[in-house]
Amino acid sequence: MLQSLIDRTFKTRSIAVRLPDGRTLRGGPGEPELTAVIEDTPTLLAIAANPELKLGEAYMAGTFRIEGGDIYDFLALTASQLARTPRPLKPGWRIRRALEQANDRVHARQNVHHHYDLTVDFYRLFLDEDLQYSCAVFEKSDATLEQAQAAKKRRLIDKLVLSPGHRVLDIGCGWGGLGLSMAEAGGQVTGVTLSTEQHRTANARAAERGLSDRADFRLQDYRDLTEPFDRIVSVGMFEHVGAPNYQEYFANVARLLTDDGVAVIHSIGRKSPPSRTQPWIRKHIFPGGYIPALSEVFPAIERSGLWVTDMEILRLHYAETLKSWRARFLARRDQALAMYDERFCRMWEFYLASSEVAFREVGHMVFQLQLTKRPDAAPITRDYLCR
Repeated sequence: MLQSLIDRTFKTRSIAVRLPDGRTLRGGPGEPELTAVIEDTPTLLAIAANPELKLGEAYMAGTFRIEGGDIYDFLALTASQLARTPRPLKPGWRIRRALEQANDRVHARQNVHHHYDLTVDFYRLFLDEDLQYSCAVFEKSDATLEQAQAAKKRRLIDKLVLSPGHRVLDIGCGWGGLGLSMAEAGGQVTGVTLSTEQHRTANARAAERGLSDRADFRLQDYRDLTEPFDRIVSVGMFEHVGAPNYQEYFANVARLLTDDGVAVIHSIGRKSPPSRTQPWIRKHIFPGGYIPALSEVFPAIERSGLWVTDMEILRLHYAETLKSWRARFLARRDQALAMYDERFCRMWEFYLASSEVAFREVGHMVFQLQLTKRPDAAPITRDYLCR
């Protein structure tokens, strides 16, 4: 089974796989670029039967390892080959996806807790000083992560056409970094999150900077808000909405946005047609999460009555962001190990590496959509973004 899988996958690049009994399987032309080592027979059988889920779990358990490279090298090599022959989805996949991404209020809170309620000190190990946990914008190739995240915030604030006194809603406000920057720019900011750790940290940061009167971070579902907002921004939250809920999401954006308001949605997307969430990511990292195709997003926007007044596709920026995060995480891995355990650290290694590979090899990107109710609510040229 495993040899057949290797033969189907590796066509233009080469790999070796060493089995528990010492035998070595090979795939692809020429000398192997690296060797994948499977330590025991149960791991061998599990990977052969369900590689999308079990390979990552074996890496977490330490029964799958790489020689002549690291897990990123292995995933990049494998993804470069899988991208050549996309696998068709099984019948009934849309029904299964709908069940996986129900994301009602109870499940949404549980899913957020799974990932975002880790101690903030863990995220401080690899994020920038402002705790931006989304795609940075590298305006220059030699920009630092801090500079690139600051550039991302400037870009979003520019696209919001933010002025002093505007009431601003930040849906999925994280640890408050963007909200505090908008408050410093004169906005009256309301941030909402379902993470108790983010809620606590964001309000503490607002108090430390003397911004509590202009930045209010709430532990609340955006669907339960009632007041109107002049500006709405959402960064890295739409990936947690789930495809069955896109219409509800944009209907709420339209409901909460004033007639002359501006909204900006920043989300990971895929260049390929609609699909399902990768099984390992769905189980261990983002339960209920999904990376949308634009063909799924625009019909929901159209039905909401909103204008798409600007759209930008950020391609390799997130790959570079993840590269920085991964390097920082590995440099401080011993500190992460002191907080959690070896299995957890190996899980995050696999997550950061596979996510970077997704942006380099598998067609993931980031889109930013500017939305309004009126065609003249935002500037009709893009000159205001070229500062």
